[in-house]
Amino acid sequence: MPTATLGAPAPGRRLLWLNLATLVLVVASAFGVIHTTHACRALYAELQVLEARQWHLQEEYGRLVLEESVWASHQRVEKVARSELHMVEPDLSSYRVVAP
Repeated sequence: MPTATLGAPAPGRRLLWLNLATLVLVVASAFGVIHTTHACRALYAELQVLEARQWHLQEEYGRLVLEESVWASHQRVEKVARSELHMVEPDLSSYRVVAP
């Protein structure tokens, strides 16, 4: 029966350490997958919230643009100019043509 030298580990012991190292790496890899999956789900949930917020903001922006167009319409501006600012169109006799 051959004997192992004192400095070198026995083949069975070396295989045991290799198996343990492989087991540690597999467990670490599993925890990495769990962490990555959790982070991905959390980021996806945040994306859903942000997309819903974006949709609401775009809807509000559309309403504001419509409101702005109503407030800036020519008929409304003329009505405010006449009623609140008491502005009137000048009559033709007050026009002056300037020659170059």
